[in-house]
Amino acid sequence: MQIIHRIDDFLYTLFPSIKDESQIVTILEDFYSYGTRKPKVKVENGYVIVELDIISITSVEADFDKAVSYCENGNYAEAKPLLEKLIRQDPTNSEFHRIIGQIYSDEGNQDEAINSLIDALRWDSNNGWALMMMGNIFSRYKKDISTALKYYNQAIIANKADHFTLANVAYLLLQENRLADSRKYAKSALKLKADYPNASFILSLIEQEEGNLQAAFDYVITTLKNCLKEDALYQDAVRQAFSIADKIASDTDNSKIYLAYRSQLEAEGGIEIDIIEDDTIPTAAKIEFAEIHNRETHIVKYKSTYPAVDHLLMHELVHLDFVIQARKSNLNQIFTSNQKNKQSFMESIQASTEKLKKKGLDATQINRFTDEIFKGLNLQIYNTPIDVFIEDFLYKRFKELQSYQMLSLYRLLQEGIASVTNKDILEYAPKKVVSKTKILSLVNALQFKELFGINLLSDFNADKSELKQAEEFYKEFSKYKDTRTPGQEFDLVKSWGYQLRLDNFFELESEVKYESKSNIDDFLTKLQNDPFGLDEEVDPLEKKDMEQFQKNSEEIGINMAVVMYMTSALKYFKEKQPQEIKDIAFEIAMQGAQGYNPNIKNYKLSSIPNKNFTGYEILAYYYVSWSIAMPDLVRELQLPFEEEYKLALTMIRSN
Repeated sequence: MQIIHRIDDFLYTLFPSIKDESQIVTILEDFYSYGTRKPKVKVENGYVIVELDIISITSVEADFDKAVSYCENGNYAEAKPLLEKLIRQDPTNSEFHRIIGQIYSDEGNQDEAINSLIDALRWDSNNGWALMMMGNIFSRYKKDISTALKYYNQAIIANKADHFTLANVAYLLLQENRLADSRKYAKSALKLKADYPNASFILSLIEQEEGNLQAAFDYVITTLKNCLKEDALYQDAVRQAFSIADKIASDTDNSKIYLAYRSQLEAEGGIEIDIIEDDTIPTAAKIEFAEIHNRETHIVKYKSTYPAVDHLLMHELVHLDFVIQARKSNLNQIFTSNQKNKQSFMESIQASTEKLKKKGLDATQINRFTDEIFKGLNLQIYNTPIDVFIEDFLYKRFKELQSYQMLSLYRLLQEGIASVTNKDILEYAPKKVVSKTKILSLVNALQFKELFGINLLSDFNADKSELKQAEEFYKEFSKYKDTRTPGQEFDLVKSWGYQLRLDNFFELESEVKYESKSNIDDFLTKLQNDPFGLDEEVDPLEKKDMEQFQKNSEEIGINMAVVMYMTSALKYFKEKQPQEIKDIAFEIAMQGAQGYNPNIKNYKLSSIPNKNFTGYEILAYYYVSWSIAMPDLVRELQLPFEEEYKLALTMIRSN
């Protein structure tokens, strides 16, 4: 066999009896002699080469495997004598010495461990594990950083260094405050294993020491993403992450970011945005859209008691951004609930309300409690799918706000955990509602884990089915997060609502259609007071014509022209679906908001193309469409055609 040593300081460390190069051959000949056989030792090109003529007498493989098995099970009492026997049989095997050295170290006998490991390295100076163990012993137990570095560096020179060794060297250098050298070794460790958390954690400590807080935060988040929650390093990394984030939040003013974003959205949407502190709002922050609240400005409200409010403001502004983008393609949708939705909810929790009665709660208390649950659940099913898109957008677009985002989301998740684990809440709240709330909160927790590596999932006390459902939802979101198109978040609102069986508790419809309905409601109110638009600012002659029409209709009795137009309308609507008739009725009503003039002959409807209507004809279609689609509201039209409609129906039936 051949043993090669580089002639350098490390050779003198392994063989301290060598005082100068002239002694190398003599001392190594003596050490590597085996029985009566002496090795051939020669110095060549900066190396000393030892050639041994040794033939193993006994097969030791089976005994070695047995010794390793003993060590793996912690049975050192059996392993040690077996290894000593193997060394006597074949002292040239570096691994025999290395393993018994590890046993001595684990037993606390570091001096004997060093002796055995030195022997391991004398027989194989490239034994990487032996080199690393020597470094560990001198750094951890002997507190001799200088000597430890000799062994770590030798592992690197021998090209046997691994990411463990390099990270250990980096940590030692950090303790010595040699930050530049520590950074070099930590980065080298990451080159060998990009997801090694110990190396990225060391880099976080270095950057923090040098005052580079954003870089320190980035490295510690990388550490958390590559850690298991059970790892000792995980808890240290969590503390480091929050410490750095708190420092950034207290030392940095990010108002320029959200103010610039606000200006951008004001330019795109054409509406100014006010930002107001309001500690009375029920949530951490909210946006009140100008259109819904009938204001000239959007208002973003936030609670000052929450940490990292810059994130809260940006979250609400992104919500507005999504709405603006969706509106450009008429894809924005409005989330509402009505009495029918509330009734469906109440029916679903009837058993729980009965339980509340038995506990002594009166009707007022029960109504208040169930109303809050209904509102909260609807807010959650609407917001969760949108929020995960918003947080993904913020994380990617505004890197400098990530530390704020982490602090803020952590606080919100803690509130979510409390809402599904608090004993008082669990005692009164319906179990099905708690379960669905838990699933949606878990979706947020899954995103938090992906973004920041902090695992809060177990804190929700969720069962396997709840966690599985949340994971399915997050998987569905993940399919779209990188390719999201305007309004796509509403698809998830519908999908998740359906899967959780919450879709009967809310309505989600096109904003265009919703506004049309709202305008119709306004129109119906107007009809009660001014059915023909006589109070509107219209042409005096046209107004006079409409007044005359009302007077004539009262005097002439049945108008046969209107009857004939109504029979045509009845035949036309016979082939139409109810919704089509309702849409036509709405269009006629909206178009006639200022009144129809019977003397005009060229009215048009987009819902009935290629047709011109006379004044009487469109009034006939007006009356018939509402009589079919919304008979209870016909009287509010105040059209004097009740008898004409009866006669038209009689004529249709007789035919």
